[in-house]
Amino acid sequence: MDHLSSASMFRNTIDRFVEAFNVNDLNAVMMFFADDAVYKPGDGTEHRGPAAIRRAFEPQFNGAFGTMRFDEHDRLIDDVQRKAAIRWVCRHDLSGAKTFGVSQTLQRLVVSAFVGRQFGWEGLDVFHFDTSGKIVGKYTYANYGRPLLRRDLGVALPKAGYPNPLQT
Repeated sequence: MDHLSSASMFRNTIDRFVEAFNVNDLNAVMMFFADDAVYKPGDGTEHRGPAAIRRAFEPQFNGAFGTMRFDEHDRLIDDVQRKAAIRWVCRHDLSGAKTFGVSQTLQRLVVSAFVGRQFGWEGLDVFHFDTSGKIVGKYTYANYGRPLLRRDLGVALPKAGYPNPLQT
């Protein structure tokens, strides 16, 4: 496959994938994932395979977070590596949100008190594709209220003023 047609295929996949999210069609969203796909939503969890990915998405598609829409700001496609990234804002309207328990009701009340019933947050999705254009990896990075600090991401860093081993 030449570069132009693969870039076009990835662009088309992303267009249709985002549109399926925005019309709240979980079945359509799931059609884009390969059987061996992995989804990491940025909260430290990992979902492998279509069944696990579907379970991770179900609350969103069942209205737990109100009406949602993803508006894309930027897109980068690396057709040679079969990867793409989109930067977006996720918009919520809690007016029609469904309630699934006391803790979710309390969370919704707290969010509404601080930011109102309509709000958004920014994020980035990195996609990996197989040769047929199916998504084999979806990695979400988001601008949450506070960063998710994880011990397993820490490494020893050189002290200021010492040579950087990566630059030598």
